[in-house]
Amino acid sequence: MITTRARGLVNLHAGATTLLVGVFFWVYAEFIMRYVPFVRLSRGVNLIPYFLCVVAGLLLSTRDLAKLSPRFHALRFGDAAALAARQVALMALFTFTMMFATLDRSISRLFLGTFLVWCWIGLTLINARLPRALAQLMFHGGHHLPTLFIGRVASFAKLNDWIANKELLGVQPLGLLSDDPSAADSAAPFVPMLGRVADLPRILQERPVGQVVLLELPATDAEARGVIDICQDHGCRLLIHNNLAERYTHPVVPIIEEGRHFYTLQEEPLEDPLNRLLKRGFDLLIAVPVVLFVLPPLCLCVAVMQRWQAPGPLFHVRPRRGQGGRPFRMLKFRSMHVRPEDPEAESRQARLEDERVFPFGRFMRRRSLDEFPQFLNVLFGEMSVVGPRPYMPLLDEEFRRQIRGYRTRHLVKPGITGLAQSLGFRGEIIETEMLTCRVYWDVYYITHWSVWVDVQITARTLWQLLDPPESAY
Repeated sequence: MITTRARGLVNLHAGATTLLVGVFFWVYAEFIMRYVPFVRLSRGVNLIPYFLCVVAGLLLSTRDLAKLSPRFHALRFGDAAALAARQVALMALFTFTMMFATLDRSISRLFLGTFLVWCWIGLTLINARLPRALAQLMFHGGHHLPTLFIGRVASFAKLNDWIANKELLGVQPLGLLSDDPSAADSAAPFVPMLGRVADLPRILQERPVGQVVLLELPATDAEARGVIDICQDHGCRLLIHNNLAERYTHPVVPIIEEGRHFYTLQEEPLEDPLNRLLKRGFDLLIAVPVVLFVLPPLCLCVAVMQRWQAPGPLFHVRPRRGQGGRPFRMLKFRSMHVRPEDPEAESRQARLEDERVFPFGRFMRRRSLDEFPQFLNVLFGEMSVVGPRPYMPLLDEEFRRQIRGYRTRHLVKPGITGLAQSLGFRGEIIETEMLTCRVYWDVYYITHWSVWVDVQITARTLWQLLDPPESAY
């Protein structure tokens, strides 16, 4: 019920947004042609293909709207601006691809550019205000949903934020039924105590309850069947809160496969073939120019400095584990003096003022210049521009023993940079807490991936090349 309302709100918003932007496109074009003569846009220009590109970009962005549907009616201004940026980026991708593919010189670049800027401003305001207005319009009056809660007071308290977030969708907390011995002495926020679970038939008879929410999965089949039968007899909706994550001490994600319901441990956006293609395209968009134009002069410069300060091979090539734990050979510019091969010493992480690192190597490590050869690994498909950083095999095993869920990092390709590194978690891992933070952000990246996230991480990493954090050495 609530999910359907949220989904419907997203669809209404998408339709209204497409209509508003479509109308604005033609109004803005007419305004430019009439009143802004220095923008070269004549009536002979065929604007229909560009209009269709704008609409196509907005329609594709509905994927982003759907992801936000649970809280879409209460978007913060920053989230609304970020969503507008993604919508405009897709519109720009389609329109400029059309322009360059057709070699159209008649269309004004200034018109398209200013149109997209105004769209971003307008969509930010629309995304921030329209969903709330639509929710108030659609779910007021007779569409309110008086809701009765059943379960422990502690479980109700954990849903306070969810309840507050759903009030705009019509949810009205009515009361709480609980067999919890401490319920009489507890103050349940927002709602009164209406009795025990056995009072459910009476409450449904006496009050206009539109929905019953079970705060925990029933302990027995008989208990579940009893509540379901009572709700069906009174024509009342039933919503059962899944508290398996609390019972198993790990979040679980419901999925449906051929009509059968399962639970998994995490979302994996990169299992979507379209998302994998988008990520690979993003990788190549960055890696190809770097390999062609940046890496050759950088190799020459590094080779000269190595020959002067620490003669030896240009690259440091060592095994790492990639996606699925598969081994590959990762490239780096050598930043240490050449020494006899020693696996144990090799696994020792570099420290501040490490005597193994020569002076220019220290400069490279601080600015992350030693990582640039890994763009070749990206071209070979072994790595991605953004992803969890790979560690040496010996450290990989040690970290697996220290941190539960560490191997989740291997669900995706390792990256030249990652979310943890862009947030400043770099350098030697001295204590378990430092490793825990890195693994947390690595797993967060895997479960929350989007092209926009990759763009943000890449931008932060580029800034760190100019202004390295203290942990970079």
